[in-house]
Amino acid sequence: MNYMLNSIPSRTAKPRNSGFTMAMDKGLSLREVEDFIETSGDFIDIVKLGWATSFVTKKLKEKIEIYRAAGIPVYFGGTLFEAFVIRDQFEDYINLLNEYQLTFAEVSDGSITLDHDIKCKYIETLAKEVTVLSEVGSKDAAKIIPPYKWIDQMQKELNAGAWKVIGESREGGTVGLFRDSGEVRQGLVEEILTQVPEEKIIWEAPQKEQQVWFIKLLGSNVNLGNIAPNEIIPLETLRLGLRGDTFDFFLNK
Repeated sequence: MNYMLNSIPSRTAKPRNSGFTMAMDKGLSLREVEDFIETSGDFIDIVKLGWATSFVTKKLKEKIEIYRAAGIPVYFGGTLFEAFVIRDQFEDYINLLNEYQLTFAEVSDGSITLDHDIKCKYIETLAKEVTVLSEVGSKDAAKIIPPYKWIDQMQKELNAGAWKVIGESREGGTVGLFRDSGEVRQGLVEEILTQVPEEKIIWEAPQKEQQVWFIKLLGSNVNLGNIAPNEIIPLETLRLGLRGDTFDFFLNK
């Protein structure tokens, strides 16, 4: 930090298991990635190349190498996994991970219908090769999953070998964990936390109000995901109580 302030909450250091920030790259150029790392690299734990943007991203290998050189892991969005699976190309997906030397992968079923036992088999298979993030929740706003099912699926996916589970919200934060207005489904989140350890969950929270809600519920070191590149530093100030929304929250704690 550039200067001293008292009553700043303690933040975990990289590499960290909690206080994790997952950034969403939706098509940054190589120069933008370099600038992104220069300004925000200390606060980025992992980068997701959103949905299937990697399919059309120019200089993909070069981009991944820039992140890798900065010590920031990269993974393909879960929608790409689904695109391979629905086309019966799972082995091709594994080959793709090897080709790009990726050490993380996301398993999801937000856009396809996938028997949960089969999803867990995919997790189990991939976990032998890479670190698996598994996403729970649907991208269909009309599909409301009851809390007991969220809990059951999260527990089974962790047992199958997922390192962490991701609570779905899409990039806009209007499905899954949230109502279409962006409001948090508070009862859902609180019920999940009665059964699933908070350090095992990454909450997709692209909107500032959602980030504030989770920080006030779980503290500075809550795991948050789907954060836009230009929101990484603003999020860090929220975590530290240095933005109006959390300014009073950490004083004298």
